[in-house]
Amino acid sequence: MTSTWSEWKRYPKVARGEKLEAPIGPGVFEVRHTSSGALFAFEAVDNLALALSSITSTPKSFASWFGKRDPVASPDLEYRTYATSTREEAKVAAERMIGRRETFMSHVA
Repeated sequence: MTSTWSEWKRYPKVARGEKLEAPIGPGVFEVRHTSSGALFAFEAVDNLALALSSITSTPKSFASWFGKRDPVASPDLEYRTYATSTREEAKVAAERMIGRRETFMSHVA
């Protein structure tokens, strides 16, 4: 299977009713800060949609049961996905990507 990275997409804001768009199968995801481009998360997973939806989930507090919400400042993030056929293929792709980054960074430094 020949895969390519999806386009960068803004991370959805639940308060605005936005939805996450990601495959329900295995693959690799990358999440970065929109303003700086700094890496926030990177992983090979069994289910891209599930993994991405759990990244910014905040734990519920006891006060939230009574309608009070804890103020949480969610970072401005964007994400992209790399779909694969199997989890093993996703792991191999992620390892290659990490190797390329390390090689690139060793030449830049």
